[in-house]
Amino acid sequence: MKKAVVLVSGGMDSAVVVAIAREQGFAVHALSVAYGQRHTSELDAAARVVATLGAAEHKIVNVDLRTIGGSALTADIDVPLDSNLDADAPAIPATYVPARNTIMLSVALGWAEVLGAADIFCGVNAVDYSGYPDCRPEFIEAFERLANLATKAGVEGAGIRVHAPLQRMSKADIVREGGRLGVDFAQTVSCYQADAGGRACGHCDACRLRAEGFAAAGAPDATRYAG
Repeated sequence: MKKAVVLVSGGMDSAVVVAIAREQGFAVHALSVAYGQRHTSELDAAARVVATLGAAEHKIVNVDLRTIGGSALTADIDVPLDSNLDADAPAIPATYVPARNTIMLSVALGWAEVLGAADIFCGVNAVDYSGYPDCRPEFIEAFERLANLATKAGVEGAGIRVHAPLQRMSKADIVREGGRLGVDFAQTVSCYQADAGGRACGHCDACRLRAEGFAAAGAPDATRYAG
């Protein structure tokens, strides 16, 4: 089987991406990054997702972004709640983590070279998302160009491809695709401030988008909420 490095956060999007990569015939080498996020329950969820959907291996890499902060997910900054009701909320919210996707894809790129894998999968989305600049198609296209300029594999002509299969899907589309592929969304954690057991707050932007996705897809909300 062809090898692919798949970034797995533990959220619903990355779980669907694992299932897509498997369906396309790839041996999934799952990569999660402990970047100093507010909680580790999403890493626990990543391990559950990988074990359930099947992977050749699962690696967790530590990159402590708390040392630079700058985000509500990596510093002592409040997570915005019910921001869809706030007309004055910034276009790029406080939960944006500076350079996070660039760093994660770079780690994935390095591992792909070591494995001899030409394919990297990630779950970024530019339709129903929080407005992060590193989720846009332009970013993925630019990173793929960089990958082929900056690596031995690229220079020698093997080529690196960065797949973002959910890029232009709505959250409802993602829910439907996950249902088709047999993804158990109850195992995933999307909340920005989930508790130690992975239960969601129900009020952050990630919770809002997730709940709206299930509702629009006409599917039961598989999220476990606190309280």
